[in-house]
Amino acid sequence: MADRPGIIDEFLSASGWGDASRTPLDGDASTRRYARLTLGGRSAILMDAPPDAGNDVAPFVSVAGHLKALGLSAPDMFAADTDAGLLLLEDLGDALFARVLEDQRDIEPELYAAATDLLVALQTAAPWGDARVWTTGDLTRLVAEVLDWLPLNGPGSADAISGGLETVLTAFPPAAPVMALRDYHAENLIWLPERSGLARVGLLDFQDAFAGHPVYDLVSLLSDARRDVPDALRDGMLARFAAAKGMAEDEVHHSAAAIGVQRNLRILGVFFRLARRDRKTGYLSFVPRVWGHIQRDLEHPALAPLKAAIDGGLTLPADNLAIAE
Repeated sequence: MADRPGIIDEFLSASGWGDASRTPLDGDASTRRYARLTLGGRSAILMDAPPDAGNDVAPFVSVAGHLKALGLSAPDMFAADTDAGLLLLEDLGDALFARVLEDQRDIEPELYAAATDLLVALQTAAPWGDARVWTTGDLTRLVAEVLDWLPLNGPGSADAISGGLETVLTAFPPAAPVMALRDYHAENLIWLPERSGLARVGLLDFQDAFAGHPVYDLVSLLSDARRDVPDALRDGMLARFAAAKGMAEDEVHHSAAAIGVQRNLRILGVFFRLARRDRKTGYLSFVPRVWGHIQRDLEHPALAPLKAAIDGGLTLPADNLAIAE
């Protein structure tokens, strides 16, 4: 849209926020932009998701409504223009889990237990009406789409890794699809201790939600690209989840290892794509942690076929920045 600033001004004016001051907020790897609006002691968040950049805010609106109906702390919606890609949202504050835990490491078990319990509760409800079910083929395809951006060892490496991944995902314990928010981690969760129960966990960045395996969001939470989660805490949350879901712990560990490698291979590919294609090298600082997650999960005996393919086909350089050249 040619006159994006004018469209935004018109939207805010019609919403009663035309005179608000605007403070840009840190964005993510997407083309969405955010700003905090302040007006007369009130605040709100503007989501600017230009449709001509491939954005569609309708899924966010749909999923937010579903989460709110379940009593969860998705942001209230004050105004929306889905055609223009503009939303005016409740300001849930700045107390991201990652930020809170920088100063209050002692409450880390409480925050992760609350986030784990929320997943259990969310999964007792049916996914929202238009949820897409991700199959084994979908999970394999998402990795295949970014493999070529990685430092592969030969022309057959991508096919070998994709084949090994599909074998592992086909063989792991099946489960009925449940709602998964997809990017469920400490940078997208807000601590709201003034609220009660599950509502203490504020939810962001859920527009890509889908229906998939129960451990998907748990893996997103515990194998975080941006912060280290202690092994003891990770094991404790896996056990907590298994007990609450009535699943065997070895089944949860097997599933978490398989989904973990799938998810982190894709993240690795996205980070290198951002560096090599878009010259966004900041995400490369997370590569050692993500690679560590992959190496840990590949030690599960059930992942032997995939481990062989990755060991033979993928070698990360000592200096990840070299890949961006």
